[in-house]
Amino acid sequence: MKALDYHPDHLARSLKTGRSKVIGMIIPDLTNSFFVELMCGVEEKARDAGYSVIFSNSNENPAQEKENLAMLYSQRVGGVVLACSDGHAAYDRLTARRFPIVFIDRLPVTGFNGKAVIVDNVGAAYEATRHLIGLGHVDIAIIAGRTDLSVGIERIEGFRKAMQEAHLPIREAYFRQGDFGWESGHRCGMELLRLPQPPTAIFSCNNKMTLGLMRALTECKAQCPEYVSVLAFDDFPWTSHFAPQLTAVAQPSHEMGRRAVQLLLSGEDSEYEPTEKHSDTVVVLKAELRVRQSTAPPR
Repeated sequence: MKALDYHPDHLARSLKTGRSKVIGMIIPDLTNSFFVELMCGVEEKARDAGYSVIFSNSNENPAQEKENLAMLYSQRVGGVVLACSDGHAAYDRLTARRFPIVFIDRLPVTGFNGKAVIVDNVGAAYEATRHLIGLGHVDIAIIAGRTDLSVGIERIEGFRKAMQEAHLPIREAYFRQGDFGWESGHRCGMELLRLPQPPTAIFSCNNKMTLGLMRALTECKAQCPEYVSVLAFDDFPWTSHFAPQLTAVAQPSHEMGRRAVQLLLSGEDSEYEPTEKHSDTVVVLKAELRVRQSTAPPR
């Protein structure tokens, strides 16, 4: 990657001189509607601020992400909004070089020292699990995501916290490791449903794994919620078309995109005003649990 010599005040100067009215955004999965919503929020706020956006997709590939970053650097963009594909990459080199960068959704799990817009994943997963416990479920399974990414780690943490507070065991058979992809959700769902004692509730940690899980329920002819309750992390219009309609954690994805641009331009954007929940470097937004028909008391 070619290192470009950016002055610490590069973005502020570019805003004043008009030399760079373009920002870049890199997402890890263009097929995931969550990231598409992030893009819409970024594009909307950037347009309002008089900026254009160059979008690129890393396909969850760290090497491709580096190529995308190099391309954006070569375009001398005014800054980058990044949903990283590798939680252990040396992103501190970018922030040390003072190239304007804002992480969105995912944080580097090592050496993070920069700006970001994220969701309170721990709190959201805790609330979701408490909902299942409140319905009377004891045999609760989780289909977890990647543990090399902050979102995967934090959602597991919230789940563990709720289970421990309720003095419920986290059974090894009920803890299934996915990768945020459709295939892993299907595989984990089949494994859980084929257990001698299947769980009465399953918490799926992202939308694509939930799609795989619902396919597994159909193949196993397991009725939801009569046989097993399902609670999904991520809520989009298609969740209301399932039968039953899915109980889901709704992330403010569009607002996350807008806030990321605000934070990127915060040196010149007077609209961005930190509150008690938002520092001037990391914005933490709250998710919403939307209770529908896919969760009910255990059979």
